[in-house]
Amino acid sequence: MAPSYSVELCDVLRKQVEDANLHRESHVNRYDPGTRLTYSMTPVAGETPREVSLSIKKFVGGGFAGQVYQVLIEDMPQGPVEGLSVGEVYALKIFLPPSNFSVAFRNILYAVGFQGPFQIQVNPTAAKAGAIWQKFIRRAAGSRFGDEGSVNDVHATFVDYALGSCGEISNWVDGRTWRLEVDDHLDALKRWKKGKKVDPEMLGSPEYRAKHRFMHEFVDLLHDMGAYEFARQYEWSTCKSQPNCLKRTSANDDPQKGLVAVDFRAGLALLPFLPMSPGDFILILRGLTRGSLVQFDRGNLEKLRQFVTENRETFQDMLPLLDELEHAESVYRNSTPDITHNHVRLLYSPSLWSTMLSSATIGWRVRSRIDASTEQKLQRSKILAFFFGLLGIIPFLGPFLQKIIGNARARRHYGSIVTSFSYLMRTMSAKRAENLITWHRQGRTSEKRSRKLAVSPIPYTGHLILSILPVGIHRFLTDKAFATKRLHDLLIRPVKLYFNADLREEWLREMVAEGRRKHIISNEDAETVLSRIDEPYIQKYLKSLAVHLCTAPVTQVVSIIIAVLYVVLHPEMPRAQAWTIGLGIVALFQVVPLSPGSLTRGLYVLYLVIKERNFKDYNIAVFLGFFKYVGYLAFPIQMAYRYPTLARFMAGHWATEAVHVVPVFGESGALLEHWVFNLFYNFPLTVRRRMRSRAEMRSQLKPRLWHTGIIGMAMLAAILLPNYMFLKQSGELPTIKEIWYVYAFLPVIGGIAVTLAAGGLTLWKRILSACLTSVAVIAIHTLAAPLVL
Repeated sequence: MAPSYSVELCDVLRKQVEDANLHRESHVNRYDPGTRLTYSMTPVAGETPREVSLSIKKFVGGGFAGQVYQVLIEDMPQGPVEGLSVGEVYALKIFLPPSNFSVAFRNILYAVGFQGPFQIQVNPTAAKAGAIWQKFIRRAAGSRFGDEGSVNDVHATFVDYALGSCGEISNWVDGRTWRLEVDDHLDALKRWKKGKKVDPEMLGSPEYRAKHRFMHEFVDLLHDMGAYEFARQYEWSTCKSQPNCLKRTSANDDPQKGLVAVDFRAGLALLPFLPMSPGDFILILRGLTRGSLVQFDRGNLEKLRQFVTENRETFQDMLPLLDELEHAESVYRNSTPDITHNHVRLLYSPSLWSTMLSSATIGWRVRSRIDASTEQKLQRSKILAFFFGLLGIIPFLGPFLQKIIGNARARRHYGSIVTSFSYLMRTMSAKRAENLITWHRQGRTSEKRSRKLAVSPIPYTGHLILSILPVGIHRFLTDKAFATKRLHDLLIRPVKLYFNADLREEWLREMVAEGRRKHIISNEDAETVLSRIDEPYIQKYLKSLAVHLCTAPVTQVVSIIIAVLYVVLHPEMPRAQAWTIGLGIVALFQVVPLSPGSLTRGLYVLYLVIKERNFKDYNIAVFLGFFKYVGYLAFPIQMAYRYPTLARFMAGHWATEAVHVVPVFGESGALLEHWVFNLFYNFPLTVRRRMRSRAEMRSQLKPRLWHTGIIGMAMLAAILLPNYMFLKQSGELPTIKEIWYVYAFLPVIGGIAVTLAAGGLTLWKRILSACLTSVAVIAIHTLAAPLVL
């Protein structure tokens, strides 16, 4: 979740930029709620642009494909745009990520694949081609699934010259990703996903199954109509496509309804040597069979036309739009060198080069590298455009030189910097304010500190140096109040939670409120949880969770102490090598399943078992508590049957919070989130159900012990045989090192065999008989081996 920030402060800082009265445009990387914008929007099914005024209601988020806003249409003075209505709410997507790192990474991959700038950002025709494809996909989905609403509708495209990017406006979908559903039949769900026949009464996770089925059927539809690379946005196996399909909140009560595909804009090019998800390996192979070495958003127009022809009644009114799509696709695909598709055409095709240079000129204008007059000159002279483009490929200096030559405002701006000291000071003040807007949004600086830095150049310089660090470290090193609070939350608050019942209740209420916001818990379930917050059993579990939090920093502290001691105790070692090993020690503590923190937590749970003489209420937590990361879910899982609603919420809360630290794949609503929830919550429930089922089945059988003698004899023979073989071949008995696997695995295998064949014997008697059998075999082997061998 993005940190909260003061929009009012951003407005004040933006006013500081405006008051500087610079010749250049203001630097903007995203918009704040309340911002009013006016665009010249081109309808998807039309050529005539219309002016549309709107206001930003909220910033939804941003990824590699761009940034998304909820907006309100306020006015359309030049006439209506089809699909848009004044006073209604829509989704606005601008194809420029708000993060500089995301922009750079995305553009590098795209440039490697297509040898040009990110087209849907800088090329209005490319943006429109994708929107038209979505129109056809929507109509096809309406025919296949009986509801056009299963694909979101896009209405118009536009250019945002302030951000330097194209964008599109579409319907606002009031929806969510998915609920994490309790399911103690994961074994049945696994068979269902493999296409095997399963008893419907055993199947759980109805929302998950509905989404799984819809996305697979939707991918099949996209392949049927030639939209192969658009299908990548919904390929289940990529593990990150699930958030692209939302469930409308209006269909909350019906797991099968309300699914809608909302995102058709890829963010990253798929390079053949750089798969970025499990499913990418298969997608790369499929692309190669189609002759597509680099994949992004290319479709097969011949197959689309064939699909439209076969379904003429469905697409009758869209036939002119198909011609427009073919024209837009031709311009789009010929706007970059794209050597994997154009290859030898680059050597002889004047029309290809003309289109590339024309699109490049438009792209320079979109990004404000050139002004309107320069754009006209470059469009008239392709030779001039060619040399202007060569100028841009000069490392570091190229874009700057293009701006100096092609943009009169930029020339005036940089000229004033070197000729006027006062203008230089105003420029530095404006740049300081622009950076502070970004820092404050990111959470690097508080509102109070941002206001001070806006008028304090020297402290600002220190922050500028530290801005290369991660946000949290930057804030921790520069904000005493923030650092104190973080240390308090890490070291002091867990202790207070342990001793203060009121604080524990407040803590749970905060988690429930956050769960409501993230749709982890419904309003009804939230009320159920809060209504039982005073019960002693819940208080005991909250207290135990507080202990879990207290143990969280133990591993970090111990690992750092050991690493520092290692460096100090090895003065003879080169410092770089010593510190490298020290960092390795710290890293090792992060990945081992058992750690000082998890051992402390597990011992606390064991202490509760002994103190209360109560194993039943801790039978899951006492085992899970010893494991790192998993241990935080020990008590939520333990509560599953006594307080299923609270347990479901707590497990969902802790699991999703943990997984969201994973880049890309940890996104809310992605498959990894669901997988972690299943692993730490539903899987133990499934195991428990199966254990109970087997216990009921065994209760109908007679207890059996006679088989232990037979299995014991077989184990003894299995141990003596390799000893005999070694003695026969070499004349010597083998060492334990030579046949270690026999001694390591044979007792385990024998113990399993004893327990499985024990009939209706109770659990503890099965375990005891298995242990005694193994002990007896070892004892007999020790006594008999010298006589037999």
